[in-house]
Amino acid sequence: MQQRTSAADPQLGSFGLLLKQWRSQRGFSQLDLAVISQVSQRHISFLESGRAKPSREMVLQLATVLEIPLRQQNLMLTAAGFAPIHAETDLSAPEMASVRKAIDFMVRQQEPYPAIVVDRYWNLLLTNDAATRLLTLFIDREQLQTHFYQNGNLNFMRVLFHPLGLRPFVVNWEDFAGHLLQRLHREATAEGEKEQLAILLNELMSYPGVSEIRYPFDLTTQNTMLLTVHFKRADLELQFFCTVATLGTPYDITLQELRIECLFPADEATEQNWIRLISHN
Repeated sequence: MQQRTSAADPQLGSFGLLLKQWRSQRGFSQLDLAVISQVSQRHISFLESGRAKPSREMVLQLATVLEIPLRQQNLMLTAAGFAPIHAETDLSAPEMASVRKAIDFMVRQQEPYPAIVVDRYWNLLLTNDAATRLLTLFIDREQLQTHFYQNGNLNFMRVLFHPLGLRPFVVNWEDFAGHLLQRLHREATAEGEKEQLAILLNELMSYPGVSEIRYPFDLTTQNTMLLTVHFKRADLELQFFCTVATLGTPYDITLQELRIECLFPADEATEQNWIRLISHN
């Protein structure tokens, strides 16, 4: 027999409410969810209204169909009266050694171009030498430490948006910032992190000029294959595009929320300028 925990924290909402919110967010009707999860529509309705209580297996089955992140699956389990099952392991823990080795390999292989590893709040967890060079090319190390570290974390979004950060050196600032704000909102919605990311978003929006940025921006005016970030300082110009990698089939919250961001030269001039720059350092 399954063991239920004590009554769910009322601040988390009932399981039925959470299920309905996620179903609506994913664009599923009750019938859609019923067919894909092989559960009757009547039972889905009863679960959402609170007339029926789910088993732990049912919670996980529906969460899998709705592609609910592991952190939010734990909340749904708690709301249904069960103990969370997904661990959140520190990346420095011994059991993470093989994964950490793989991530280290990926960012090293990205040399001589920049690569960073961030968590769901865009805190920097790992950088390669090229990424450090790029940051310190525009921002003094002491200034990075003074203005951008909070609680031991360097937040990459803060570095990009703050007037004392990279912002003055980004030529296409409004387009790039608009893209990042749009991405933050999209990730918050997809991962159910609206409340947690609201603090970061509110901080970014409080910086001068950020609240006036319009997004989503009009792609019809863009005559390009990719949105690049265009840096300029004195006579030096660099344009990069970004790829994003995640870990496949993670069962740990930390691993699911990792993002590996790699920058590549967007044109031949950037490649030549960058190689010449790092060869003299």
